[in-house]
Amino acid sequence: MEIFRAKLNRRKSSAEQFADFLTNSFGTVWFLNANMLAFLAWIVLNVGIIPGVKPFDPYPFGLLTMAVSLEAIGLSIVVLISQNRQEKIADAREEIDYQVDVQAEKQIAAMMRMLEQIRHHLHITHLPDENTSSSAVDVDELEARVMNEIE
Repeated sequence: MEIFRAKLNRRKSSAEQFADFLTNSFGTVWFLNANMLAFLAWIVLNVGIIPGVKPFDPYPFGLLTMAVSLEAIGLSIVVLISQNRQEKIADAREEIDYQVDVQAEKQIAAMMRMLEQIRHHLHITHLPDENTSSSAVDVDELEARVMNEIE
């Protein structure tokens, strides 16, 4: 059986794959170090301390500020795309878990009814645990209660 995430990854669009690649690349120490070196080199080149090099973006580094702002915008968008994808995966997992839980509850309720019938058939009147309940959980009522709490 293939892992759930692998199945979803096969269905990713090329844009989502690219966004995940960028997120994985940008979220590294290598990327941080590359940015710091680039910014440091930019500043050193533009403060006029290197003889013979004319600053192309003198202090207060307006071009650098714009480049950093554009980079921040791009990084933010890429991260948001990846987060949206992860949220879709989490939502799908939650829905699967919910459906499995509902089916398990139905099966447990059916087993409890069978046990109750067996107990009556065998004329067993004393239960070892008096707190044992054969009543099933009303999934619809529980769902309605949770939905009311959310609103």
